[in-house]
Parts: sequence; structure tokens; C-alpha cells
Amino acid sequence: MEHYLCEAAITGDTDSLDAIIQKDPLILHKFADGCFNGAACPLHVATSNNQTHFVEELLNLKPELKLRLTEVLDSQLRSALHLASAMGHHQIVKVLLNANPKMCLVRDRDGKNPVHVAAMEGKTNALKELVQARPEAARVRVDQNETILHLCVKHNQLKSLKKLLKKIKGRDFVNAKDSDGNTILHLAILYERFEIACYVLEKLTIDVNATNASGHTAMDILFLGPDILGSDNKEKSHIGLNKVEESHIEDLLRKDNAKQAKLLVGGDWLTDKRESLMIVASLIATMAFQAGVSPPGGVWQEDTDKYRAGEAVMAYYYQDSYPYFLRFNTIGFVASLSTILLLMSGLKFRNKAMMWVLIVTMWLAITSMAITYSFSNVVVTPKRDRPSLTNIIKIGVIVWSSVMGLLLVKHTIGLVAFFAKERRSKMQAKKRIMTSETA
Repeated sequence: MEHYLCEAAITGDTDSLDAIIQKDPLILHKFADGCFNGAACPLHVATSNNQTHFVEELLNLKPELKLRLTEVLDSQLRSALHLASAMGHHQIVKVLLNANPKMCLVRDRDGKNPVHVAAMEGKTNALKELVQARPEAARVRVDQNETILHLCVKHNQLKSLKKLLKKIKGRDFVNAKDSDGNTILHLAILYERFEIACYVLEKLTIDVNATNASGHTAMDILFLGPDILGSDNKEKSHIGLNKVEESHIEDLLRKDNAKQAKLLVGGDWLTDKRESLMIVASLIATMAFQAGVSPPGGVWQEDTDKYRAGEAVMAYYYQDSYPYFLRFNTIGFVASLSTILLLMSGLKFRNKAMMWVLIVTMWLAITSMAITYSFSNVVVTPKRDRPSLTNIIKIGVIVWSSVMGLLLVKHTIGLVAFFAKERRSKMQAKKRIMTSETA
């Protein structure tokens, strides 16, 4: 009898269905209970063959079995709604959703629900019905923590992507990352989906400088090629982007101020170390303030004809050195306060010039305090030990000056190279645009 029921489901013969039910009133109960001994579920068979009327009749014959029949799963753990979604039978999708909309959330053996399946297959009419019935099903993540948008990119389904973004809003949804830290922009360039990459860059608010788990931005993938992520995914296209497509994507990325990861390291490092820098700058400011109000050698305790109580002893016994001590201590104090002010200002130091200013300010504060320390040691050191102290200070100054000089030169060269590269990139982009307009 199960065999005849299967044949009726294939052809959509509802008369045969009625006759079979009359002969065996419990046959549908067997399928609802999963006791069909290897026979295909008639609801799955009718759905696969797009027999909408048969599906309606089957579900209405036994209203008490309606929910249980829709919950029957095949060997791949797919429901009838999975099959209807994959094949784009949106009329059957409507019928099944009316019977049991919760089936939108049921996952098959691959961890995908009907919404995922419809999106991957590009069945936009079915996708519309599914998302409208259960919007939360579109936010369910699959293996590798991928969102439904990641699946659309992988399977090159731009229409599905557009349909989903019309129904589901939110910047977090667009900028979501998978387990490898890839956004849909990363994957669009990795899988060489030119149209999707252009749509994402032109129409969506996406973080173009987001880095994945390997520390790469979308610009890195474009410049260094898809193999940068070590992808061995068999679904990946091997056709590749042509030069015109690569240039267009590069222009769109630069328009959104996209960078390579190595150009973001300075800004990201500062974000991570901002609190530590604030503590260091505060300590230097405290040291400078303390040295200013309590200079080495102390202060006079009583008024006399030559000095007043509270004045620095160093100012009288080291008249040549004291002005330098004050100058460098003040420079260190002001530089540390400036660093604190810059860090509190909320400025984004991804800009190379701003990073350079901050670094120089910190160097100035540290160097000034080092010189202040040298003057302080001279004051408190007995005369018999000053020759050895002088030699130590000379060696320290030489080493310190060498290190600081090398770092300053390195950062200055890096700053100049950065601006030169930026200028060259803008000129190349402008040249490509002019060439394409001429063509």
C-alpha cells in the first residue's frame, strides 16, 4: 500500500490518495510516527514533484496529523519544507508554512534550515515566504559560525543577498564574522564574486578595514590573492578576477579609505596600549612636578641675607646647571601633559602623521626626564665620586642618543614612505579612471 501511495504522490493523483486512505485509514499514522520501513514519505515525494494540490489534500485529510507529517524527516534529516525551499516550490512552501511555521528553524544533517537552503539555491520567492514567516531563522548561524549572508557569497547568490538585506536590517548583521574572522567582504574577494563585492562596497555600510583571524583586511586579499587565506575549499571559483575588475574593486575600497593590515597596525596597537601609555605619561608628569617643587639638594629652611626659605639650594651652588635642570624638567612635564591630552582627546591615531606626533611627544618627555635625572645625580653626588659619574653619564648619553636617533630616523622614513605611497596610489587610481573613461 505504501508503494501505491508513493506513486500517487509522484503524479499528484488525489483520487488514488482518497482510495488508499479508505482501504488503510492508519497508513498516514505510520508515516507520521516514522514507521514507514524505508518507504519514502508521501509528503516529501509530492513536494519534490511540485504537486501542490496533493500536498494540500494530504495535510487536510487528517488535521490531527498535520503537524506530525510536516515534522517527518528523511535520511538526511530534511523536512518537506527543506525540499520545497531547495527546489523553489514557493506555493508548497506557503502551504507547509501555514501548517507548521516552526519548521523554518529545523536543521538538516548539514546544520542548515530551510531559509539557508533557499538562500544558497537562489530561490528568492521561497526565501521571501520563509523570512516573512520566521525572520529569526535567517539569523541562525551554521558550521564555521557562518551567517546566511556568508552562504549567499559562497554560493554566488546576489539576488538572495539583496532579498535578505531588504527584510533584515542591522549593521551587525552585515559586518558579522565567521569562525575565521571573515566578513562577507572578505569572502566576496576571496571567492572572486565581483558583482557581490561591488554591491557590498557601493550599497552597504560595511567595515572595509575589518581584519580576519589571520590579520588580513579585504585590501590584503585583493593585493595578495585568494590563496592568502590558505583556502582549499572545493567550491571556490578558479576563474579569477580580470584586471579591470580588480582595478574597479580597488578603486571602491580606496574610496572607502580601505587599508592593508600593516598600515593599521600602529592604530590598533595604540588602541590596545592607550591605557598603558596614559599611566606612563601620568608617572612622568608626577616625577617632573615633584622634581620641580622639591629639587635635588633640597631647599633653604630659613631666610638669610643671600636667600629665602623655600628656594632651591641647587640654584646657588650650581648656577650654571640649574637653568638647564629647570628647562629639561619643564619640557618633560609639558610633553607628558601633552601626551595625556592627546590620548584623552578621542583622536583616532590610525593616521600616520598623528602617530608620529604622539611618538615624538613621548620621546621628548622620556628624554627630558633622563637629562633631568643626570643633573640631579650630579648635585647629590660627592665631589670625589663625580669623575666616575661623569664617565657613566657620557656613556649613557651616547647610547641613548644613538637609540633615539635610529628610532627617529626609522619612523621619519616610514612616514615619508607612507605619504609617497598614498600619493602614488591616488595618481594610479586617477589614471585608471581617466583611461576607462577614454575607452
